Amino acid sequence: MKPEKLSDLKKELLNHNVHELTEICLRLAKYKKENKELLSYLLFDATEPMEYAEQVKNFLIDDFKSMQKHYFYSTKSLRKIIRLINRYAKYTGSKQVETELCMWFCSNYLIFADLRTSHKPLQGLLTRQFEKAAKLIPKLHEDLQFDYRQEFEIILNRAEKETRWINKRHFM
Repeated sequence: MKPEKLSDLKKELLNHNVHELTEICLRLAKYKKENKELLSYLLFDATEPMEYAEQVKNFLIDDFKSMQKHYFYSTKSLRKIIRLINRYAKYTGSKQVETELCMWFCSNYLIFADLRTSHKPLQGLLTRQFEKAAKLIPKLHEDLQFDYRQEFEIILNRAEKETRWINKRHFM
């Protein structure tokens, strides 16, 4: 069975009354956790996306603190954190929130992860987040670009000092 086009769905939704739309939304939220999370964001947190980003940070900091030091398990934990950050950033649809969460991940990686490891998948997680941040910053408003670029350079300098495998020139 092939799903309808988004424009067709929009036209059909315009034909329904408020009660029917409420039932449709609740039915969508009932069957998938992501739909429920998105609906919760849209109803309760959409007016303050940066405050939502702070809630996400507070929620995920425990995962960083409880992360095991063994490279295999820490890689799994960090992948989970990245997956959740991407999901929550997708709900907002804001490049600023996405950049904020990406930079937050990088700074916490430097605090909680084993930086002496030579485990390539673990190193790749930080490298990819730096690449992502470097691509996101130019998409922001000029004032925000300046602020985030300064913060990005601080994190990169710190990463270059504390690791042997990060070269900040690759991300500038």
